[in-house]
Amino acid sequence: MNPIRHSIAAMGQGLGPSVLDQCHALFDEEQSALARAVPVAARDLAYGPHERHRLDLYGAAEGAPKPVVLFVHGGGFVLGDKGDTSWANAAVGRMAAQRGWIGAVMNYRLAPDHLWPAGSQDVAAAVDYLRGAVAEHGGDPDRIVVMGTSAGAVHVSGFLKLRPDHGSLVRGAVLLSGLYGFTPIDPKDERYYGSDDYAAKAPLDAVVETQLPLLMACAQHDPARFQAEFLGLMQARLARHDTMPRAVLLPGHNHYTMAMHLGTSDRRLEEEIAAFLEDIL
Repeated sequence: MNPIRHSIAAMGQGLGPSVLDQCHALFDEEQSALARAVPVAARDLAYGPHERHRLDLYGAAEGAPKPVVLFVHGGGFVLGDKGDTSWANAAVGRMAAQRGWIGAVMNYRLAPDHLWPAGSQDVAAAVDYLRGAVAEHGGDPDRIVVMGTSAGAVHVSGFLKLRPDHGSLVRGAVLLSGLYGFTPIDPKDERYYGSDDYAAKAPLDAVVETQLPLLMACAQHDPARFQAEFLGLMQARLARHDTMPRAVLLPGHNHYTMAMHLGTSDRRLEEEIAAFLEDIL
């Protein structure tokens, strides 16, 4: 077995700071090299008034307008950043730049100070900002794809719920290991959703009904709840649209490494994302 896959498998399906640190260490050498090779092109662009309303761009401004991938980080609704002090999350923007796209990596307001639907509102604000400003940085405002992992996937899905016009704003969405409302709420998630009306607040209906092209993914070693959410969305999309959605069950990865490994020599998920963009753009 590949040593990294062996290490990830040995961690099991658990979450927490210790597991996160172990995952980070597995990819630090490759991702640090990528960070040196692909510097940020524009830092801390303000897409709104709050101090967390900031995004970074990666990729060359020269040449023909390029597709734009907006990445929304995870963090259990209460933490995370776009890569101000670490390669994590920023690596997704760098991966996009290496593919010849513009990578945008955003921060958003965090719970418990900012409750539902703040995260989805911030995704919508970032999309609106990019549609007006990304052309100045080499991006094509008519070819934006939104991508989120974990809590970020929830916020991207909530953007679909919040903005019925999302089909005129973005061309597709990539959802990695998200929670959409198919399983009961975990008490920790009440830090964002509050203690009532979870069914009404969750993005389930929007992510099932949308006509927007979707690519959804789940990791082999994701916790059981995330795997149940993946299967629930697969079944609901099949029932609603008479076809299964485009989807990836990624062997050898866990909840954290799903996005963390993007930009490394393991290109399986990257190639799926690239093929998705090629098909829809």
